[in-house]
Amino acid sequence: MKKPIKEQKTVLLILLSNLFIAFLGIGLVIPVMPSFMTIMHLSGSTMGYLIAVFAVAQLIMSPFAGRWVDRYGRKRIIILGLFLFGVSELIFGLGTSVSVLYLSRILGGFSAAFIMPGVTAYVADITTVQERPKAMGYISAAISTGFIIGPGIGGFIAEYGVRLPFYCAAAIAFAACISSIFILKEPETKETSAGISADSKHTNFIGDLKKSLHPLYFIAFIIVFVLAFGLSAYETVFSLFSDHKFGFTPKDIAGIITISSIFGVVVQVFMFGKMVDILGEKKLIQLCLIAGAILAVASTIVTSYWTMLAVTCLIFLAFDLLRPALTTFLSKAGGNEQGFVAGMNSTYTSLGNIVGPAMGGILFDININYPYLFAAVIMVVGLGITVIWKESQLTAESAD
Repeated sequence: MKKPIKEQKTVLLILLSNLFIAFLGIGLVIPVMPSFMTIMHLSGSTMGYLIAVFAVAQLIMSPFAGRWVDRYGRKRIIILGLFLFGVSELIFGLGTSVSVLYLSRILGGFSAAFIMPGVTAYVADITTVQERPKAMGYISAAISTGFIIGPGIGGFIAEYGVRLPFYCAAAIAFAACISSIFILKEPETKETSAGISADSKHTNFIGDLKKSLHPLYFIAFIIVFVLAFGLSAYETVFSLFSDHKFGFTPKDIAGIITISSIFGVVVQVFMFGKMVDILGEKKLIQLCLIAGAILAVASTIVTSYWTMLAVTCLIFLAFDLLRPALTTFLSKAGGNEQGFVAGMNSTYTSLGNIVGPAMGGILFDININYPYLFAAVIMVVGLGITVIWKESQLTAESAD
């Protein structure tokens, strides 16, 4: 049931803040990679695994979290996710061994699995079908801002101590958790939601995976995987690539990521809805995949700070527009099963986030250009998949 406009905006702002905080913490690890590699004598592949284990944990927990969102309520799952996230960041800040860092990222993956489906389902509950594309654009903007600006903020704060960014993230996460307990209220779902919650008790991960293979969902989920793979592979090696190839300082890297983030979010918030109206979801997704592939290749041949900044701004924008287009479609297609759709969205995102950093780290050790070239190939494959995605299926079925 739709809330009054003022209350709806307040709730939406809180939800967006929670997502921003979570993805801010996820991105914080990226600018300190070179420092951790030096201090602990780690290889590029090990750093890739450190990020990938986050996604493995998220993958394992996502299908359960998606169903629990429908069964136990959005608010409880969001609060649990924020609490776990704060704990994970605190552990990472205190960690002095690789095993402790892995434990931190596992808890972080669990937290993301709870937060994302909870927030997505909550937003779907308080918005109409007409309002949803705009709301999903805001969600994507919050995710992108946190995930992309996180390394930027982490780079600046790290000047005062490599571990300080994680302590700050933990403090903010606990504050968000406490505020959500007192401010958020469980949303009123559609009348059929009770039946869905009952049905969810009889479903399992294998059943959800089989259901995700339905033509209405599957191609969109595959593109979700491609998006996650491309962005995670690109971001995982970005600071290492910039450090090894150009000798950029943490501040240089932070500057590029921060400016790229602001550029992407501004376009996302003010232009995404209009672009969907003009191009449609399928064409926008295809355009973003083409741009992403070209720009990933361009990243390997740039020779200066300013050209690197321009390429990074554009490739992050392509990813930023691709995410809400997919999320909007999946939300429409999900109907009353927002928890299932959000959970599977998180599952396929996790798969991409596992393969992307792992492959990025391994390829980086072979040749620093290979991760970007491989990401470009994956995006071209994703583009090929969209060719069999019929326009009638995308528009007519999702409108039901």
